[in-house]
Amino acid sequence: MSGLKLVNVKKSFGAVEVIRGVDLEIADKEFVVFVGPSGCGKSTLLRLIAGLEEITSGELYIGEERMNEVDPSRRGIAMVFQTYALYPHMTVRENMGFALKFAGRPKAEIERQVGEAARILELDPLLDRYPKQLSGGQRQRVAIGRAIVRHPDVFLFDEPLSNLDAELRVHMRIELARLHQELKTTIIYVTHDQVEAMTLADKIVVLRDGNIEQAGTPLDLYDNPDNLFVAGFIGSPKMNFLAGTAADGGIRLADLPGQVVPAPVALAEGTPVTVGIRPEHFGRGGAASLDVAVEIIEHLGGETYAYARGEGGNLLTLATGNDRDLKPGDRYQARFDPAALLVFDDTGRRVR
Repeated sequence: MSGLKLVNVKKSFGAVEVIRGVDLEIADKEFVVFVGPSGCGKSTLLRLIAGLEEITSGELYIGEERMNEVDPSRRGIAMVFQTYALYPHMTVRENMGFALKFAGRPKAEIERQVGEAARILELDPLLDRYPKQLSGGQRQRVAIGRAIVRHPDVFLFDEPLSNLDAELRVHMRIELARLHQELKTTIIYVTHDQVEAMTLADKIVVLRDGNIEQAGTPLDLYDNPDNLFVAGFIGSPKMNFLAGTAADGGIRLADLPGQVVPAPVALAEGTPVTVGIRPEHFGRGGAASLDVAVEIIEHLGGETYAYARGEGGNLLTLATGNDRDLKPGDRYQARFDPAALLVFDDTGRRVR
C-alpha cells in the first residue's frame, strides 16, 4: 500500500499560516493533482509530504506509517522538480543511475534498473548523450527516469512541464499519463495549469489560501463545483457569471431586463444570487436568450468563441459552434437552457 493520508495538517512560517488544516486521503495508485493560483500553498503541501518542510501540526501517513519525523530519504518518495537538475558532466545513463551508485548498489543492478527506466521512457538511443545534447522534453524525461530507478512508493511532481513550450507540454502530458498506467503507482502532481489537471488527474484537489476548496474527479469539479472559486477556476474558457435576484418564481438577471429566467433551484423571493453558465451552454437552442453585441471573435478551427456584451455590460464568452460568419459588431441571440445554470449565493457557495 502506498496511499497517503493528511490529518489536519498545518504549516506556518513564523506568524504566517500558509497551510490551514488540510484533511486529505489519496488512494494507492491514484493520480492526484494539486491545482490553484500562485501562493495557494500547493507546492508547500507537496514539500511537507516530501519532508523538505517540517509540518507545524497535524499528521502525515504514507501507507500505515506516520511520517512526520521520518527522514525524506526513508519516506519511499521520489520528487521531480520544475528544473531538471541534471549533472552536465554525466551522460544520461550516469545521471539516471547516480542515486543507485551513491547508495552502493551492484553495477549489474544499476544497469538493469536504468535499462528498464530507459525502455519505459523511450530513452534507449540517448543513454550515452550529455544533457546539453538533449531537448527540454528529453531532459525532463531523464529527470523522471532518475526517479523511476528508485522504485518509490509515491512520485511527487512539482510543475514539471512549466519550462516546456506548448507542443512539448502536450506531448509530455501524454507521456505522464502513459507512465502512470505502466508503473501503476501513486502520483501527486502540482500545477497552476487547470488543463493539465483536467487531462491527467484521477482526482483534482483545488487549493486557495492554504485551504482545500474542493476535491473530486475532473468532471465532478467541472459539472458540480461547490463554490464560485472552483466554478471559475476549472474550465477553459472559464465560466460566465451574471448577477441576479430571485423574483416571481425564477431569477431576474441584470443582462435580461424585463425577463425572468426559470430557476433550477428553489430560492426565496428577493435573494441576491450569481448565476454561472459555461460558454458551451450557449447556442441557437434553448428556452432563454441574451441579446449581445459581439466584440471579439476567436476561430480555433474546431470551435469558435465570441466575446460579447449583454445589456448589463458583462463581457461573456460564448462557444458559437458552427457560426463562423460572426464578426465584431454583430448582434447575436445567445440562447441557453435555464436548467444548465448554476446558482451561487452571496457568500459564493453553490445553491443546490
